[in-house]
Amino acid sequence: MQIKIAPSILSADFSRMGEAVKLCEESGADLVHCDVMDGSFVGPITFGGQMVKNIRPVTKLPLDVHLMIEHPKTQIKFFADAGADIITVHYEACAKISENYLRETLELIKSYGVKCGAVVNPDVPVQNIFPVFDLCDMVLIMSVFPGYGGQKFIDGALEKIKSAREYAASIGKPDLDIEVDGGINMDTAPLAIQAGANVLVAGSALFSAPDFAAAVTGLRKR
Repeated sequence: MQIKIAPSILSADFSRMGEAVKLCEESGADLVHCDVMDGSFVGPITFGGQMVKNIRPVTKLPLDVHLMIEHPKTQIKFFADAGADIITVHYEACAKISENYLRETLELIKSYGVKCGAVVNPDVPVQNIFPVFDLCDMVLIMSVFPGYGGQKFIDGALEKIKSAREYAASIGKPDLDIEVDGGINMDTAPLAIQAGANVLVAGSALFSAPDFAAAVTGLRKR
């Protein structure tokens, strides 16, 4: 299975975002990971659909939009129209609203011709999103608590990745993209890959590296 690297532009210089996105593409990355935070679901506020719209013309890479927001259904159209290629939403935000809100949101994303995915935080069993695996193009396992870059990888994510990969195979989706986000570096990337992840989100490990392209290549090694 192809190992895909998704640099998180949360760790980029926001005053030079166009250059950062171009660097991702030139360095061999596979996606651009856009962390959207609303100041409510998580403490910080990052950016919204306008940022996604502005970077869309800069790269041909898929834009992987990770919504860390309350009431994600209300924002889907904005990000779809802005040019997102995949939108992932958190189980926790959806479960607070209704039992069916996650599925409804994923179906809404797909109605715009955009790929969709479900996300779980470190303290939530991955089994909670098994019921929507049939809809998902990707599932995202958080290996840190969302909100801030530079955190240490939580080892418990490895078992969740393994369980997600096994369940995906059991329902006839062995090639489902399983993404991991948080604390990914040269030491933790091989562990995540071995557990079954094939999409690695990395922020500081890439944007703080002396050679961005070499870091992308290094993370891809098993």
